[in-house]
Amino acid sequence: MPFEKVQAEKLSKTVVRQIELLILRGVLRPGERLPSERDLSEQLGVSRPSLREAVSELQARGLLTSKASAGIFVTGVLGSAFSEPLIQLFANHDEAVFDYLSFRRDLEGLAAERAAIHGTDSDLAVIAAVFAKMEAAHVKRNPAEEAGLDAEFHLAIIEASHNVIMLHMMRSMYQLLREGVFYNRQVMFKQRTTRASLLDQHRAINDALQARDAAGARAAVEAHLDYVEAALSADRTAEKNEAIARQRLRRESERR
Repeated sequence: MPFEKVQAEKLSKTVVRQIELLILRGVLRPGERLPSERDLSEQLGVSRPSLREAVSELQARGLLTSKASAGIFVTGVLGSAFSEPLIQLFANHDEAVFDYLSFRRDLEGLAAERAAIHGTDSDLAVIAAVFAKMEAAHVKRNPAEEAGLDAEFHLAIIEASHNVIMLHMMRSMYQLLREGVFYNRQVMFKQRTTRASLLDQHRAINDALQARDAAGARAAVEAHLDYVEAALSADRTAEKNEAIARQRLRRESERR
């Protein structure tokens, strides 16, 4: 008969699998610090030696890293899907900026559609909570907080889509956006009228998701990113025109 004796699994292997899944599902994020050894062993209900064995295996596989006097962290490199030379190419060419926005429109539209269908009530509650923070930040003069929450809002939607490949790919894309590789996100929030429009667009996305309107959520995301693309294109054109105007002004000054 095709049966084999059941082997009892080592506790350390069970711990490895649990931490793996938390990283895979995006619950533990790149760069996030794990609890202290004492707290983590208590939470997992295992001995410290078993925990150390699990952590050692995950470190050897590049999923965890230790920092002297700081603790154990999820490896930060997990947040990047691109090599440094490719990142520099992205940063140096506007073509990549608009391809990036097109890619986001397609993927995030799909993510919003999936989130409306597959997202749990808790997923939608997280999205609503982030949007409430955006509304609170909107009244502040400095747009930095609202700009940061913009990325958090979109990532919460991707998490609610429950597709781990999409999650890690888009998280990597947003990391590049945070680092200013594609464009300075805060530029989009400089003008008060633009900030108001962006907030209204995020409200439309949130409303559609809370109503579990899959088609409406996708359309709202696509409309939002169409607006971002148009605004960014207009900003690029204004910069180019201003550079030309400065050249003319310099020439005129030299003729005097």
